[in-house]
Amino acid sequence: MRTSARATRQCNTRRCLPRAQRVVAHAHPMKVAVTGAAGRTGGLVVKKLVERKDQFEARAVVRNASSKSKLAGLPDTAIFEVDLARGGADAFLPAFSGCDAVVIATSGVPVLKPLSLIPVFWAKLTGKTGVSPEFSWKEGQFPEQVDWLGQKAQIDAAKKAGVKKVVLVSSMGGTDPSNNLNKLGGGNILQWKRKAEQYLIASGLTYTIIHPGGLIDEPDGQREIRLGVDDTLIKETVRSIPRGDVAELCVQSLKLKAAENRAFDCVSRKPGDGQPTKDFEALLTGMPKNCDYSINSQYP
Repeated sequence: MRTSARATRQCNTRRCLPRAQRVVAHAHPMKVAVTGAAGRTGGLVVKKLVERKDQFEARAVVRNASSKSKLAGLPDTAIFEVDLARGGADAFLPAFSGCDAVVIATSGVPVLKPLSLIPVFWAKLTGKTGVSPEFSWKEGQFPEQVDWLGQKAQIDAAKKAGVKKVVLVSSMGGTDPSNNLNKLGGGNILQWKRKAEQYLIASGLTYTIIHPGGLIDEPDGQREIRLGVDDTLIKETVRSIPRGDVAELCVQSLKLKAAENRAFDCVSRKPGDGQPTKDFEALLTGMPKNCDYSINSQYP
């Protein structure tokens, strides 16, 4: 029977390749270190890795010993303490040594100034506009320290330890220096994140950079995930995504060739609007573009 031209074209695409060519092969469970493992997103990445012990061997990196209780299912020997504010690249080497991949889920977290809410409430009562709450950063956790220098140290350590792949969880909004997130506490957090992303790309390591929209604590696996580049998804009505769906993207990106050397944005539809995403290879191959770092370039 003659093969149609259409079928030939389809079988020349990545999706028609044998599975062994679409998934990065490992003879043993992939060893993966997750930094920021005590955080809400990083903790979900660790949880998903632990649930797939036939595929992954998880390690968790946390800031201090008090965070260990959040990591059920991991032995103490698989949990490492590293303080980003004090440790350079060498501090991460014990955790990264022997690993195939690293997932970086560290991020500066702004702290609300409680007293700044008083003028906000007063503005609501009087009808005044343009009044917003104020934020600050904990000592040692300013975005330049965490999202640039801290992530740079992790990338350097990964390279020194012989890690092959780095998945970096960042944020949408990096193309716009005037984004409101940059104004929080004067931290310019998205600028520093973008600098770390560009440093990772220049490192020579295989990478996946994920820019989630607004992170929400709702069940994952129930929504259609949408990918984009260069913050075009910010224009969408729904610009959020469950943390668990971002964690799943991280885990899937560890093994799929379609995720190699990719940088993309992600949001999700509302439950019931579209079909829940199950085929992550199709999701990634269906949106082949990469983010353009000539827009608001921060490195070198």
